[in-house]
Amino acid sequence: MTTELKQEYTLRISQANKTQLITILYEMVLLYMDEAETALDAGDKAEFKGAVCKARACVEELTASLHLEYELAQNLLQLYLYADRELVKAASRYGRENLAHVRLVIEQLHKAYEQIQDLDTSGPVMGNTQAVYAGLTYGRNTLTENIAGAANNRGFCV
Repeated sequence: MTTELKQEYTLRISQANKTQLITILYEMVLLYMDEAETALDAGDKAEFKGAVCKARACVEELTASLHLEYELAQNLLQLYLYADRELVKAASRYGRENLAHVRLVIEQLHKAYEQIQDLDTSGPVMGNTQAVYAGLTYGRNTLTENIAGAANNRGFCV
């Protein structure tokens, strides 16, 4: 994942509600699977395993976020466990087929969560985050990005 993407995801995560966080995690799984396939094309097995490991970490986070007292969560748990098993198989066999199985499941879940994320009217999960106001300043042969906000209110409040 590039530095720009990390910054974008960090900003999105800091301002996301619960449903948007799940959508972001699905996107990250798909991104890491893309990186794994690219590494496989390049013949870089270490990079492939690293990308699959990161995708598995996202799936584990999705699994940990479930509220298992609901029937829907039980169904999602089964899908996440399946995805994790397929990712383990992909890492051990260097197989695209297993990645394709996971991609099919995650893409469908991502589409579903994208449709319902705007219905969630709760506020951001993270509190006490820095408000970001960004702008560009044009100079002679330069373009400067400015971010303004009160940085002194970040962190834990006691």
